[in-house]
Amino acid sequence: MLKGSRMTLRPLVSVQNVTQNPPIFTCCRKPTFQSKGHMPLKVPRSNISRRIGAIAAVATMVLVKEAMFSQDIANGLEFRFATPDRRSVEEAESGVRDYAQSLLQLKDLLGSQSWKEAQKVLRRRSSNLKLDLYTVIESKPGKDRTQLRTLYSNLFNNVTKLDYAVREKDISLVWQCYENIVAAYDHILSRI
Repeated sequence: MLKGSRMTLRPLVSVQNVTQNPPIFTCCRKPTFQSKGHMPLKVPRSNISRRIGAIAAVATMVLVKEAMFSQDIANGLEFRFATPDRRSVEEAESGVRDYAQSLLQLKDLLGSQSWKEAQKVLRRRSSNLKLDLYTVIESKPGKDRTQLRTLYSNLFNNVTKLDYAVREKDISLVWQCYENIVAAYDHILSRI
């Protein structure tokens, strides 16, 4: 070799032929054979727009709903236990008198301090009375409804208070609520 010349080393592999970095191995990951800077190719854009996709999804849901909840299937089932039958006004008026009389007979249970039995009768009778009384009020002319609704509200507010008083066994409040129920009931019957 000549004294002034430098010796150059030539790599065995040409740099121009290497397109990717060598694989990177770590102890926690799977080996990757892609370079870190390599981005995946873009997915070609679909020809279906979002709007058409949304319309197709909604149409599918509607068709599935129609198939699952068609009237043919529903008519085969009996759901009468879920909603009470509408009663005529005459039936509701007789029901109001019957249920209200049984509420007034609650006095014997309250006098003997049979609290649990009184609560059962109160709850059973007041719910039926509420339905029938509402039917009767709705059948009345508009000018009478306002007073009847006020009396209706007063009656059932006192029924609720009586239920709480019975639960707490507050004897003075029980009798006060009972007297208010009797007075409200008399006002309602005089206007029906």
